[in-house]
Amino acid sequence: MLLAVDVGNTNVVFALFEGKDIRARWRIATDGRRTGDEYATWLLQLLSIEGIERSQVTNIIFGSVVPRADHNLTVLATKYFGIEPLIAGHGKAAWNFEIDVEQPHTLGADRALNCIAAHQLVGGDMIVVDFGTATKFEAVDFNGAYKGGIIAPGINLSLDALVGKTAKLPRIAIAAPKTASVIGRNTEDQMLIGVFWGYVAMMEGLIERMRAEIGRPVKVVATGGLAILFDQKTDIFDVIDADLTIRGLQILAERAGAT
Repeated sequence: MLLAVDVGNTNVVFALFEGKDIRARWRIATDGRRTGDEYATWLLQLLSIEGIERSQVTNIIFGSVVPRADHNLTVLATKYFGIEPLIAGHGKAAWNFEIDVEQPHTLGADRALNCIAAHQLVGGDMIVVDFGTATKFEAVDFNGAYKGGIIAPGINLSLDALVGKTAKLPRIAIAAPKTASVIGRNTEDQMLIGVFWGYVAMMEGLIERMRAEIGRPVKVVATGGLAILFDQKTDIFDVIDADLTIRGLQILAERAGAT
């Protein structure tokens, strides 16, 4: 089985693949100081709970936007599984698609993996939207080339700034408003309307501008935990796949001959 690890700014997601199917997935908060031994203590217990022997893990690949985590995940792979891991974007796991921007080396691993997965699973001209710590909008053409994109503050970052920089505004949960009204009758509703509908308007406006600039029909592919939430209140998404980044790792490993 393949162990794929997606290291984001907020969470690290571990997924175990049998072929192309996800057998199990686990999530832990990102901490660049977490050692390989600490990862192993946590992960081996979870494997045991699922009835999986560590010997059943035959390949490991990880993609990371947190450089401090790279060494510790390599230690996890080599010390506890006896496997030299593939690192997304390097060596046998090089991207191998055109990154048509001014500084190709600055493209984050998560964004590249989303482009790879979306091109293989959906195809055609696309806008890929990833709801993470930041929200990213990627323009991918019908050949799978990355043509550029947009980075915006994630909705939780926006809410943190709103609450953290004001004295009396309360912390609220991100949720779909109960009504379509955009005139709130109390402080909490007004905040939720501003955060939620403001974010929807931002997404719809940016995607409309990207469509106009691309000039060809495009599909909008969304990933990240909040994609399903926003899909309840807008029709801008054509495809939603919460596991797009992890699937990109599986595709990359398969291309490298490690499945």
